Amino acid sequence: MEINYLEIGMRIRAMRKKRGITQEMLAERVNVGTTHISHIETGNTIPSLKTFIRIVNELDGSADEILYGHLEHTPIVFREEIAKAVEDCTEKELQILSDLIPAVKQSLRRRL
Repeated sequence: MEINYLEIGMRIRAMRKKRGITQEMLAERVNVGTTHISHIETGNTIPSLKTFIRIVNELDGSADEILYGHLEHTPIVFREEIAKAVEDCTEKELQILSDLIPAVKQSLRRRL
């Protein structure tokens, strides 16, 4: 299996930015240099397991969230993404989505 470190770095960057943390702040919190964080985010450096765990913890995320696409079993990430996508929906929107989801699921299963 080929691991795409650029994708992983991009997910780390997106998570960091979403939380309003600069590269400098993250570097200080995980006890590495700013350049090291930059290189991880661009896929030019592979973080050690220790650094990866520190990053995940500092960003209040999960390893699954960063590694999905490389893991064979990550359904919890997708469930969380769906939950986030509908959390701001009105009651009427939720009702429509609850009608659509079974129909879309059935259509997907016929085509896959």
